[in-house]
Amino acid sequence: MPVLPGAEPYRHEGGETGVLLCHGFTGSPQSLRPWAGYLAARGLTVSLPLLPGHGTRWQDMQVTGWQDWYAEVDRELRALLDRCERVFVLGLSMGGALALRLAAKHGHSVSGIVLVNPLNKVHGLAAQALPVARHLVRTTKGVTSDIALGGSEEIGYDRVPLDCAHSLRRFCRLVDRELPQVTQPLLLLHSAQDHVVRPADSVRILSRVSSTDIEEVLLEQSYHVATLDHDAERIFEKSHAFIGRLAPSVGMKGSTTGG
Repeated sequence: MPVLPGAEPYRHEGGETGVLLCHGFTGSPQSLRPWAGYLAARGLTVSLPLLPGHGTRWQDMQVTGWQDWYAEVDRELRALLDRCERVFVLGLSMGGALALRLAAKHGHSVSGIVLVNPLNKVHGLAAQALPVARHLVRTTKGVTSDIALGGSEEIGYDRVPLDCAHSLRRFCRLVDRELPQVTQPLLLLHSAQDHVVRPADSVRILSRVSSTDIEEVLLEQSYHVATLDHDAERIFEKSHAFIGRLAPSVGMKGSTTGG
């Protein structure tokens, strides 16, 4: 199946500092493309992959699971580590959970992580029923485009395959157990109003990681997909400043145009 227009992966060859951006569940690189472009324009090497099963149709996603999504970002991280002196991992929603696992598994190879409304748990009674419900019902309604900014839309699926939701639930449990292994500097930005991920998820993550360099930012004007919302520019600026503090060479090398 062809990739939906706007959902294509994005890469940019910049300087010696690299960033890997991880998009969310049933979403696509489109939700992070402005963020990626902002960092690329400031000289960073950028990788924004399309997760398996995403960016086409929900039926393609149905045959994938967390192992596939994680393997893709793990490959991209290893490729960045081969050509960059420092690499940072950034993620939105489930992409935040992927970033946390990369940090836990790769240790000091990851110089820092930036999370926007990160997912930690699939909540509610419906989640408890997933092991059985997925055999009875194929899909449920989608979770994309939770955005306060009028006219801004997220490219993603209008249906969620329940097999994938079940896999996501298992992945969240795995990542939660691994949070104490996360020691890197952490910037966590979360929205005051989020209709997809509960505020308790950010609280849980901050209480469980072993990082000592932590910055928490409240996004007061945005919903879940804050990277396409009113606070997008603030996210971009904060993340660039965070990376620049830990990698002083940022902006010193590399092209200043996207590609």
